[in-house]
Amino acid sequence: MRIGDKVRFLNDVGGGKVAGFNGNNIVLVEDEDGFQIPVSIHDVVLEQGEDYSITKVIDQKKDKSGNPLQNQPQSRSLSAMLHEGQEETVDMTVEDMVDIAKPVTFRQKPQERKGGNLLSAYLAFVPSDSGTPDQPRFEMFLINDCNYFIRFVCATADDGLWTVKWDNEVEPNAKTSLGEVGIDDLNAMTKVNVQLLAYKREQPFMLKPTVDTTVRIEPVRFFKANSFRVNPFFDEPALLFTIIEADKLPRPGNIDAKQLQQAMQKDESQVKPQGQQATSAQREQLVRRYADDQSKGNKKSSPYIRHRELDDTMVIDLHAEQILDFTRGMKPGEILNYQLKVFIDTLAQYADKPGQKLVFIHGKGEGVLRKAIINELRYKYKNYTFQDASFQEYGYGATMVTIK
Repeated sequence: MRIGDKVRFLNDVGGGKVAGFNGNNIVLVEDEDGFQIPVSIHDVVLEQGEDYSITKVIDQKKDKSGNPLQNQPQSRSLSAMLHEGQEETVDMTVEDMVDIAKPVTFRQKPQERKGGNLLSAYLAFVPSDSGTPDQPRFEMFLINDCNYFIRFVCATADDGLWTVKWDNEVEPNAKTSLGEVGIDDLNAMTKVNVQLLAYKREQPFMLKPTVDTTVRIEPVRFFKANSFRVNPFFDEPALLFTIIEADKLPRPGNIDAKQLQQAMQKDESQVKPQGQQATSAQREQLVRRYADDQSKGNKKSSPYIRHRELDDTMVIDLHAEQILDFTRGMKPGEILNYQLKVFIDTLAQYADKPGQKLVFIHGKGEGVLRKAIINELRYKYKNYTFQDASFQEYGYGATMVTIK
């Protein structure tokens, strides 16, 4: 019994071909479905005798028409019969029927994943082996982490003018390399404007709004080891910058100094008049609701601060109408400075209470007050931690600070 022999079971219906042996007493029988069944060699029997002689091989040779050769002359040698047809010449002048110059038009349908219909895209930087410790280099990628095709354009700014650096299409749930960059390149591309157009092919889909956002690239982060983190997109740690995540654009993390300066220096004529304008002397005599010695009852507890019932968190409302009796005649810059004073005074009030949580409600608006608060925390209160407050309770317009 040899591999390839057809056998049948003695004590059961069925059989198959011998696929192998396990020891001396077990034969592996492969059935018509491709499964290998271990059976005792004594429980199978050959369906028909197999002739392995060279004579049978020769007798079964066929001619060029596919018919078995019959009554072959006995005078031909065995070597001649075995080499028959091997010296046939091939006409190399016959044109190949396969056109290798024709472009491949087949496109495999992309695989979609559950939860991938929310638009997410990132810029990623992975350390390259071609760099050195003194002059590191990084391979730059655009990651498409959704079920949409994305057509993208990336541009960098120089003296107020933008130049397109990369544009291409990236398939769903895939990434594309934008090439390698060095430190000099990063210093020249601190701002990268990214525009995205998302769509699907050969199937209906929900329209996504076009994305037009600017990603800030901070070169100093590339020299910090903890900036490169484990991620689901690469086998090695990478530095990721979010373009859009789950259909939401990231909030700007850095304050725009020019925008803040313009907001604080707005001309009085830009403010809509609200009745009679107050003089500077009147503004100095405004009754401020947060002051401990306010004239309205000389209350010791300010109405703009309240205690949240869930825990020991204090909630401070920085809206102008909460901390000022009226704002007539005040410039936007004056109101902003006053809101910042309330913010700083409140931090000083709770400075001796480590662990105290303070929620400052600044509103969404144009984000000027929030940026000014973040700027104060980053440069004057570096030991304090801060984060966005609960969206369910305060929406997008609150920041929570923890005293350290």
